[in-house]
Amino acid sequence: MTSETTSATSSASRPGGAGLLAGRTVSRIGYGAMQLERLHDDRPAAIALLRRAFDLGVDHVDTAHFYGNGFVNGLIREALRPLDDVLVVTKVGAMSTPGAPVPFRMAQRPEELRASIEAELASLGMEQVPVVNLRRMDAGMTIPAPDEQKVDLDDQLAELTALRDAGKIGAIGLSSVSVDVTRRALPAGIVCVQNPYSLVARDDEDLLKLCTEEQIAWVPYFPLGGAIPGVAKVTDEPAVIAAAERLGCTPAQVGLAWHLHHSPQTLLIPGTATIAHLEANLAAGAIALDAETFAALEAIPTRPMTPPRQ
Repeated sequence: MTSETTSATSSASRPGGAGLLAGRTVSRIGYGAMQLERLHDDRPAAIALLRRAFDLGVDHVDTAHFYGNGFVNGLIREALRPLDDVLVVTKVGAMSTPGAPVPFRMAQRPEELRASIEAELASLGMEQVPVVNLRRMDAGMTIPAPDEQKVDLDDQLAELTALRDAGKIGAIGLSSVSVDVTRRALPAGIVCVQNPYSLVARDDEDLLKLCTEEQIAWVPYFPLGGAIPGVAKVTDEPAVIAAAERLGCTPAQVGLAWHLHHSPQTLLIPGTATIAHLEANLAAGAIALDAETFAALEAIPTRPMTPPRQ
């Protein structure tokens, strides 16, 4: 059997151990594909990175059609081999705006959600998207929404439920939502929640608790903080740096390992555009945090995810 057809999960252990997403067992460290846009001029390198991830046991990839207007989805479509058993998770709630100063715009209306699903299916080459996250603007790092983009949650979930019933999507998740919005959405059968969350920005601890109670996968994005200027970085924390020195790893690996120890509901999707960084992220799943180190990390003060407005 050639490397082109070898299933990753049959030849490698699961990075970070095993977790559950949409009723399926997946590795607790997956891959967030947004940074693949950086390899727009080196498609072979992007394909090689994805296949290296699959070969190392990654079987959960997070993407969206509005990442490069279908470019990233096209890479995933090309990289997947016949026996790669990978759960692809996409998100809707935004659309690409090629050539504009901002490369995407919010697309929250039900008809836009449906159009986005059709774009996902076309660019991924799938008959059904396994999991689709509804990217709202209720919490975390959001942009001001024009009035026509302020859409009631029930109207959005009705559209996504209809698409699920029609077989276009397999399951529904949420992104950038509050505790109240998540509770309202529970009857729709929510399988995962994605919010910005890290060791230094734990505003959503109550939402993580709700996900644990409801057995919903918690998939934090910006897991190391520092996504925009003015936001704290996990890797700058003295306690994180000290832990890395003791453990013989990098501060980033400590920050990722903390997530896995902090909650069994957590599934990570760190992104990168290099194979070396990918391998370092996956290696974080094997880092054991002793009680003293974990307590020191937990004692780090949490700060707001978004910087104060000027």
